[in-house]
Amino acid sequence: MVDIISAIEFNRTGDHLATGDRGGRVVLFERTDTQDHVGHRRDLEKMDYPINRHPLFRYKTEFQSHEPEFDYLKSLEIEEKINKIRWCQSAYGALSLLSTNDKTIKFWKVQEKQVKKVCDLNVDSTKAMGNDPIVGSSISTSSKQYMANGGCTSNDFSLLSGDLPSLRLPMVTTLETNLMARCRRIYSHAHDYHINSISNNSDGETFISADDLRINLWNLEISNQSFNIVDVKPANMEDLTEVITSAEFHPIHCNMLAYSSSKGSIRLIDMRQSALCDTHSKLFEEQEAPGSRSFFTDIIASISDIKFAKDGRHILSRDYLTLKLWDINMDSGPVATFQVHEYLRPKLCDLYENDSIFDKFECCLSGDGLRVATGSYSNLFRVFGCSEGSKEATTLEANKNPMRRQGLTASRPSRSLGSPSGVVRRGKGADNSAVDANGNTFDFTTKLLHLAWHPTENSIACAASNSLYMYYA
Repeated sequence: MVDIISAIEFNRTGDHLATGDRGGRVVLFERTDTQDHVGHRRDLEKMDYPINRHPLFRYKTEFQSHEPEFDYLKSLEIEEKINKIRWCQSAYGALSLLSTNDKTIKFWKVQEKQVKKVCDLNVDSTKAMGNDPIVGSSISTSSKQYMANGGCTSNDFSLLSGDLPSLRLPMVTTLETNLMARCRRIYSHAHDYHINSISNNSDGETFISADDLRINLWNLEISNQSFNIVDVKPANMEDLTEVITSAEFHPIHCNMLAYSSSKGSIRLIDMRQSALCDTHSKLFEEQEAPGSRSFFTDIIASISDIKFAKDGRHILSRDYLTLKLWDINMDSGPVATFQVHEYLRPKLCDLYENDSIFDKFECCLSGDGLRVATGSYSNLFRVFGCSEGSKEATTLEANKNPMRRQGLTASRPSRSLGSPSGVVRRGKGADNSAVDANGNTFDFTTKLLHLAWHPTENSIACAASNSLYMYYA
């Protein structure tokens, strides 16, 4: 299905939301509940304006960002699926964003364009009387003073008898206003492997793009040149032990960025140290418990997504089973770990056979940094409180009745995690469901991979298949 949503992103103010799908389309939504009554909340309360509790978004426009391509040199089909969308700083009322598929990044500008037309040029037929004199017209020739070049110094521009009585000058009128999306720049031919991340810098001028082995730095104004700042490709590909899975710029410091790997580590680098950032400033990884290693250890440790908190102090990472919060000032281990899929640990063999173990779930943080969220199976998503002492853990389902799965909680007795009774086993190749310790059944064919948190409010937008849901608390 080409309309399955594959990317979702709020802009910096939270007034616009963009989604991308497998068909290469980008759809924009605009917030409408803040446009009618512009002003501070306290002023609106004094004026007795009703304040909507729920944010309202409406469809704004859509455009085709990418088309399917074919790499003839490598005999490789490049699908049009949108992998990531990132908003850029807006100027002159236009909306700017970056979108990418596996190989090509495009810079789009969306703005209103007025459709204009020149009005009728005919004379006024109601006042045109052939060659007859015009009633009420004053004709005076004696007062005119003519100059040598044929000019006239008189200000009397009355029409002579027999001339057109009422000539309308052409006027340009605006018929309607349409939204136009224009591709301003195309950044291509810089990645040999599939692009998994793009991230804007806080300086508003540069951005990075990352694939499995390299991270490139771009200038928004220059599309034919990029700088390779991270390269983990070994001289011999047989020595390859890990790949880059996600990368993001620091939200405040333009010289810092972080990237995650398939081994479960996060590296913080400072671009001021060297042109090629082969060495990291800090390494964040959790030590493996003795005797716990298995065939699936490296697979479930692979980080699928990382996000910086708004203040840049913390990094949120998502692997297959857990959600982890890291303090960039403390590299000894995560400050908090949230169990998302611990009930699936006994089913890792089945998940490996049906490839579900390779699903890449995204994560997000609230604007105040007090909550984190990530997706799960059966179109569920989990919200955890990450403030000190918080035990908040909520599970919602992406449908019109989100509280239907409220019985699922994050805190489960550890003794029940390995209980065989908590697993539903079927024939090989047909096992697409499981039950957790609370008896809730999960369907691995429906999964909520993409979600985004509003930058200033407790509002989450999430994508389940080809449907977009928004929740507000």
